[in-house]
Amino acid sequence: MASWEEGGAAPGHGDGGAGPASQPQPQPQAARAGEAGERRRLGLLATAWLIFYNIAMTAGWLVLAVSMGRFYLENGTHKGLYRNIQKILKFFQTFAMLEIVHCAVGIVPTSVLVTGVQVSSRIFMVWLVTHSIKPVQNEDSVVLFLVAWTVTEITRYSFYTFNLLNHLPYFIKWARYNLFIILYPIGVAGELLTIYAALPYVKKTGMFSLRLPNKYNISFDYYYFLLITMASYIPLFPQLYFHMLRQRRKVLHGEVIVEKDD
Repeated sequence: MASWEEGGAAPGHGDGGAGPASQPQPQPQAARAGEAGERRRLGLLATAWLIFYNIAMTAGWLVLAVSMGRFYLENGTHKGLYRNIQKILKFFQTFAMLEIVHCAVGIVPTSVLVTGVQVSSRIFMVWLVTHSIKPVQNEDSVVLFLVAWTVTEITRYSFYTFNLLNHLPYFIKWARYNLFIILYPIGVAGELLTIYAALPYVKKTGMFSLRLPNKYNISFDYYYFLLITMASYIPLFPQLYFHMLRQRRKVLHGEVIVEKDD
């Protein structure tokens, strides 16, 4: 394609050397126009899909927020809250796995690895901790990460939606780059405390563990896996938190950046 734009005949579409190299050829022009049109169509389809996806996710987390607020007003306690909202939470948090696909196919310019780690950590908390270890569902710490996640996701997905529509209200932008300062530590604290609360139950029951001897000749202890998971927060939390603070400073100083923290 580059050689054609520079004046050379496109491979497979030349006239056998009979004409000058700079002479326009109908077939290469048509092919180029067709490819450009296809890219535009794909770009429009990708944008339309991302707008739909972000609107749907914003709505989902709003429904979750309303359900949480209504439950507390009606019952005056968080006991039983998780059981009440778990279906909505599981659906929309699991649906977020599409974000890994978005990165993999290139319609979102973010690292597949970074997005995969972030999404899978949420999936882990939802399915392998809170869903599987029912005694922790009424812990205060569950409310901490649920509230932090819900406010964060409503802000994040609405930010992306308005950004795609080229109409970003200032208060959404402000919330996107300020609320995380307190919400991120609250969410991390809730996750860590919930895993910590699960440890005695996991140790007692041996759930998800595989001990020797067995026919696979391998062992796995979920209790120690949870301990390692908790330890992994020590290097990751400050790294991600300070990265987001740097992103915030860039935005507040009017610099154009590419979103890398989601």
